[in-house]
Amino acid sequence: MTVTQNQQRDPEMQATLWRTLTDQAETLATTSPALGPYIRSSVLQREGFADCLAHVLGSALVHAAPPEVDLAPELLKLYAHNPGVVDAAAEDLVKLDAVNPACPDLLTGLLSFRGFQALQVYRLAHAMWQSGEKQFGALVQNWGALKYAIDIHPGARIGRRVFIDHGIGLVVGETSVIEDDVNIWHGVTLGSTLTESGDRHPKIRRGATICAGATILGNIEVGEFALVAADTVVLKNVPARTVVVGVPGRLAGPVPGRLDAIDEAVKRLATTA
Repeated sequence: MTVTQNQQRDPEMQATLWRTLTDQAETLATTSPALGPYIRSSVLQREGFADCLAHVLGSALVHAAPPEVDLAPELLKLYAHNPGVVDAAAEDLVKLDAVNPACPDLLTGLLSFRGFQALQVYRLAHAMWQSGEKQFGALVQNWGALKYAIDIHPGARIGRRVFIDHGIGLVVGETSVIEDDVNIWHGVTLGSTLTESGDRHPKIRRGATICAGATILGNIEVGEFALVAADTVVLKNVPARTVVVGVPGRLAGPVPGRLDAIDEAVKRLATTA
């Protein structure tokens, strides 16, 4: 199982990403003067990717969190103590830019794409949860849910290079596992059947794709590189590289080759990493 948000990676990858982001920010500030003050404050005046990300998320949550809570400094402290979380965020952003044709560039993904931002709020809340600050983690996650309409329990375990497209209405339960390279669309529920206690939520294995509106319930497994079709209700294990469709879900054969666009993007990322 590959759930590795806290495993630190080559720091050069993050440094390269930061150089690209600042180059894009300088260009945007020049070509769109109306955005200049915002771009300078959010990116060009920041000391690095972690400082920038803490500022972006803190600013995004400013109207969801109580006014007495200054989140950005707290988030930056968390990043300092959890460098692997920053690396995971960098990999999420690079994947978003690689696989989503609706994302103009890395900078736009960082500053405005809700799926990416909500995932980073989860990563911070999860770090709090794991360190024993469960109340703070739950508050941060709920403030994120108010902002993004994406609710990921801080106890869930999520790997790297996870792509959440749109994301509105996504719900991920406490004991869910989402491994590396998973792709999830909006309106997805990873929930319980209410007939299990303890470990009661789905396990989404590496490279699986969960399409819009799918509901996956119980402590079951969606295998590696499987595909859950839109609006499908899954109540049983799904084998690797298999499509499941319908209500209730039924197996419909192997994953079609037309989804190779995502696979090829992942291969390019692995080659250039």
